[in-house]
Amino acid sequence: MKKILSVVLLFGGRSAEHDISIISARAIFKNLDPQKYKITSIYITRKGEWKQVSSPFASARELKSGPTFSFLPWLKLAGRPEIRGTVYFPILHGPYGEDGTIQGLLEMADVPYVGAPVLASAIGMDKAIFKNLLSQLGLPVVPYLILGEDDWKENPSAIEKAIYSKFQLPVFVKPANLGSSVGISKVKNKKDLKPALELAFRYDRKILVEKAITGQEIECSVLGNEQPIASLPGEVIPHREFYDYADKYLEGKTQFRIPADLPEPLTKDVQRLAIAAFKAIDACGMARVDFFLEKSTNKLYINEINTIPGFTEISMYPKLWEVSGLSFKDLLDRLIELALERHRLKKRCLERT
Repeated sequence: MKKILSVVLLFGGRSAEHDISIISARAIFKNLDPQKYKITSIYITRKGEWKQVSSPFASARELKSGPTFSFLPWLKLAGRPEIRGTVYFPILHGPYGEDGTIQGLLEMADVPYVGAPVLASAIGMDKAIFKNLLSQLGLPVVPYLILGEDDWKENPSAIEKAIYSKFQLPVFVKPANLGSSVGISKVKNKKDLKPALELAFRYDRKILVEKAITGQEIECSVLGNEQPIASLPGEVIPHREFYDYADKYLEGKTQFRIPADLPEPLTKDVQRLAIAAFKAIDACGMARVDFFLEKSTNKLYINEINTIPGFTEISMYPKLWEVSGLSFKDLLDRLIELALERHRLKKRCLERT
């Protein structure tokens, strides 16, 4: 009989995407084959405390009650059995989960884990650094401006002047380090610019202002390590002004075209650029790359990369692989295989030194 692998599922976390992480973890828990995997569920509270729970479906009471423990869950502590997994599966969206912090912790523990390593996670999380990198590589990104909170507080009128000298309205204002469209505003008139900047600075000390592209929102899933592959692209058709948090997770009125209705050459361009962005940050395992397709020029712009994309029942990452011929269960199998493969390769490289 094939050995059952022990998977430690890490979810919750300190970011504003805490609740989305729980929903993603539930979908993963439900789709991991119990004939192949024994799952240990570790919930991280909003304060960053860790606790073992029955599953991501645990009640709110179970999540809130009972003792918590050290942020090193593999250590054996008095009064608690040691937790060890064959592979760790962090499904922590946003800061303190998708930004390289948990990945660094897992690297220190020398355990295999699903997804991108430290540097790729950090670059992917920071939209400003990501766009700077892609610009240097000649990859197409939406025109942008990076702003710091100290500069805004010191001279807000100069910041507004800089924005108007670079862009015509509308523009998007967004935190540099957050996901799920939290803190993002579309500014269509001057009176809304200051509130939008202040909202974004509530979530991050560094923010971006970007040209608003009129056109289609395209997403593409990437899977692999050294030789990544790209799924068929999908299109997001927002119900609201743009694909914001409410549209994504609360109202459920967004429409999706899966796969996107694109000419084959354009589909190939999306896939090529998605893989290029994945390789640019040296990602591993998985990522979803988001694009804008400008209506007036038919030009593709890379918007951002998500190294721990949503895994809810309605999330694009697994849905795009499903239409590309890979089921949710098989996708999870492959992600775990990739995690173990990367860890083995790293160990071999260390042994050569």
